[in-house]
Amino acid sequence: MTPDVWLPIPPEEIEGLPEGPQYRFWDGAEDYPADPAACAFYVVPYMKPPGLGQRPLPRMSSVQVVQTLSAGTDHVEPGMRHLRPGVHLCNARGVHEASTAELTLALILASLRGVPDFVRAQDRGEWLGGFRPALADRTVLIVGYGSIGAAIEDRLAPFELARVARVARSERTTARGPVHPLTQLPALLPEADVVVLSTPLTESTRHLVDSGFLARMKDGALLVNVARGGVVDTKALLAELETGRITAALDVTDPEPLPPAHPLWQAPGVLISPHVGGPTSAFMPRAKRLLVDQLSRFVNREPLRNVILTTGTPSGPSTDATAT
Repeated sequence: MTPDVWLPIPPEEIEGLPEGPQYRFWDGAEDYPADPAACAFYVVPYMKPPGLGQRPLPRMSSVQVVQTLSAGTDHVEPGMRHLRPGVHLCNARGVHEASTAELTLALILASLRGVPDFVRAQDRGEWLGGFRPALADRTVLIVGYGSIGAAIEDRLAPFELARVARVARSERTTARGPVHPLTQLPALLPEADVVVLSTPLTESTRHLVDSGFLARMKDGALLVNVARGGVVDTKALLAELETGRITAALDVTDPEPLPPAHPLWQAPGVLISPHVGGPTSAFMPRAKRLLVDQLSRFVNREPLRNVILTTGTPSGPSTDATAT
């Protein structure tokens, strides 16, 4: 029987797809392109509400692989409980590193050098001079050191930093230096001028950045979140921002999208971008290459890449990659 593959990109736009499967296009429309029970390989629509991507899962009795086009899988994992044992959930490692790392650097530099203030001053026709913090000679702490965290450090390298500290779920050594376990965060936070969050949202990282975390950050430090909004306790962050002691640059928020009247919009010292770390011109070519590779492996019965979890096994998702 020919297996069905559901793609959120029209198959005729993806060069190199292996022959064999019946490719179906579904990007979250109300009607399914075919019977979900016949789907063997499901690629979750990208940048859609979480419930939409999970909607067909209870009916996918034959599915073998669920593939996201995001690095994070928290928006899909709740629906995996409906599936039989042995189904692989794979993420999009390799797709978002460049774009997310670019945005991280943009948010850091814009925040430190006061670019939002310059834009507002330009609107007023005001020449706004003065000294601003530089990134040079600063210490940056990266919380969540997977492929995106490493890509962020790659782009930090030319900026003459005093130090980069790395934190992940598990302690290890990399070519650039040691990666500290999460248990060492309390000791590392007071030393960091910039704290970058690039960890996925899991039960262990939800509200990781709480009042205690924020209190340990040094005066004048910058918090940058390119992970998931739920990693930060928004109420605690608002309370800290109101004091003016720290600043923040947020590509993700909780709630998201941020409602128009939410106080975070008007909080002092905060720069907000609307979850745009991943969707750039770099996304589609990399996403297509990933799908061609994964589907070729699937058709040829070769090991898949980026397996985050398999239903019916005790293994869980990594906490060392971000969630764009």
